[in-house]
Amino acid sequence: MSLPDVIYSLEGKRVWVAGHRGMVGSAVVRRLEQEGCAEILTVTRQEVDLREAEAVNRWLGDVRPDAIFLPAAKVGGILANDTYPAEFLYDNLMIAANVIHAAHKCGTQKLLFLGSSCIYPKFADQPIIEDAMLTGPLEPTNEWYAIAKIAGIKLCQAYRRQYGSDFISAMPTNLYGPGDNYHPENSHVIPGLFGKAYQARRAGKNDLEIWGTGTPRREFLYVDDCADALVFLMKTYSDDMHINVGSGEDIEIAALAEMIMDVSGLEGELLHDRSKPDGTPRKLMSADRLRGMGWNPETDLKSGLKLAYDWFLEHAAAKTIPGM
Repeated sequence: MSLPDVIYSLEGKRVWVAGHRGMVGSAVVRRLEQEGCAEILTVTRQEVDLREAEAVNRWLGDVRPDAIFLPAAKVGGILANDTYPAEFLYDNLMIAANVIHAAHKCGTQKLLFLGSSCIYPKFADQPIIEDAMLTGPLEPTNEWYAIAKIAGIKLCQAYRRQYGSDFISAMPTNLYGPGDNYHPENSHVIPGLFGKAYQARRAGKNDLEIWGTGTPRREFLYVDDCADALVFLMKTYSDDMHINVGSGEDIEIAALAEMIMDVSGLEGELLHDRSKPDGTPRKLMSADRLRGMGWNPETDLKSGLKLAYDWFLEHAAAKTIPGM
C-alpha cells in the first residue's frame, strides 16, 4: 500500500512538544529528531504551568511555534482517577483549553491533541470505532479524565469549524515503554507488573501475582510506535474526526503476565488474587482507519516488553524510579 502524500512537512519547522518529560512527549521528541525540524521547543512545568491561561498565552505569544504536539496531561491509573477526580477533570480541561486557544491566537499552523481510549463508552462494541464516542456511558472510575479528553477533541473540532484551524486529534491505546509511570499505586498494568516482577526477583522469589482471573483482554502499543504514528498523522492527516492509534491486537492479561515473567527471568507460577476485580472484559480499538492510510507499528509486544523492561532495570539500578 502506498503512503499518503505529505500535506504538512515538519522539515524546517519550529515544533513545540507540550509535556516533553512524559512518556509520550519524550518519545515524540526522539522521533522528531529524524524530521529535520528547525527547532524542537520544550518548556518545563516550573517555567510554564499549562493550567494557567496567562502563562500559556504569554509563552506561546513569545515563541510562536509552527506546529504543536499536545500529549501533556495529568495521568494515572484507576486508583488515582478515583481518588483525585477534581484534579483529573480540572487540570486536563485547563491544559487542553489553554493550549488550543493560545495556539489559535498566535497563529499556529497545525496542532495535534492527544486523547485516550477511555473516551469511549464502557460497553462499546469491539473493536471500538471512532464513531463510538458519546454513544453510551463512560467507565465510572476514569470518567473525569475521559470528559476532559472529549472536551479537548471537541475544542479541536470547534476551532477547525469556526476558524479553519488545522487542529487534529489522535486517540492512543494503552501505551508502555521508556519513561512510563512506575508508581506502585498509580501505574498501569505493564509498569505495575514490571515493578512486581522486579521486587520478586530482589526477594529471591519466582512467582508473579495478578489481580482477578487474568481473562480480560487489553491492547498495548510501544510508545515509540505511537510517536511515529503521531508524526505520521501530523504530516498526512487533516480532518474533523479523531483517529485511533493502536496495535489492532489484544491479549489476555494472564498471557501478558507470562510474557513479563519471561522477560524478567521469573520461572515460577502465575498466581491469581481472585478477591480483586477483573474490570472490563475486553477493550480493543479499531485500527482500520490508520491502517487504511498505510501506517503500521514496527514493535511486536514481546520485543517491546524486552525493551521496556531493560529501560526499567537500568533506571531502577540508578535509583531514579520511586519505590524501587
